[in-house]
Amino acid sequence: YPNGAEDFMSGAVPPPGYYFINYFTYYSADEFKDGDGDELIPGFDLNATANVFRFLYVTKQQIFGGYWGVHMFVPLVNLEVTLPPLGDQGRAGLGDIIVDPFILSWHFKNWHLASGVDIYIPTGRYDEEDFANIGRHYWTFEPIFAFTYLSDGGFEVSSKFMYDINTKNTDSFLGGDYLSGQEFHFDYTIGQKIGNWRVGLGGYYYKQFTNDELNGEKVGDDGFKGQAFALGPQLQYQYKNMFFTAKYQIETEVENKPEGQKFWFKFIYAF
Repeated sequence: YPNGAEDFMSGAVPPPGYYFINYFTYYSADEFKDGDGDELIPGFDLNATANVFRFLYVTKQQIFGGYWGVHMFVPLVNLEVTLPPLGDQGRAGLGDIIVDPFILSWHFKNWHLASGVDIYIPTGRYDEEDFANIGRHYWTFEPIFAFTYLSDGGFEVSSKFMYDINTKNTDSFLGGDYLSGQEFHFDYTIGQKIGNWRVGLGGYYYKQFTNDELNGEKVGDDGFKGQAFALGPQLQYQYKNMFFTAKYQIETEVENKPEGQKFWFKFIYAF
């Protein structure tokens, strides 16, 4: 899941029907931080471009008072990495597909809620001899909870919370079995609706709670636990049954991860 993907009305799953959402994002980073937030790999550079197709179907069936829905994400990714002293590497192709067969959503006067469990399927291109891989080569199970508060005057607070439980990568680049630690992250938005426009600030927070392990042993002194916070402006325009969103996010407080910036363009079409 690309952190920061969701924004306005992220807790408000739309009414029963079919929806297509397209996410286009460009991420660039020229620093890789260590556990103290200092530069870990001099000369590191990463550029990733992705276009993600999301297909959403919300049924009229209600379970526990909420509408039942299903969705699927299909990512296409182009990745370029410079990793001294190993050199440069670029890969392109299908990423890991995400499915959720059991989304539930509830709607009240000013509040909207949603829950589900996203499943990451290791469909992405992967080679254990590559350091630039599109796929992760392991499954992830991700419980989610999202909410939106929308006042009568159009003021909005939205967030989508996720917790990732990862399985082992049995053919890691480092050799042997690599287990990425469990991760908590959320996307957030604070915004205001003005006619057909929405303006606001948003981004994401990411925190890894358990250690990375290589062949059952903790990686490094700190378990290579990652952290990041991102913030930036967001703008959305609605035209009939279509929504257009543009946003920019810059990362800070990064540990054990690349630190960079993201540009997004998102399109929603309601059939």
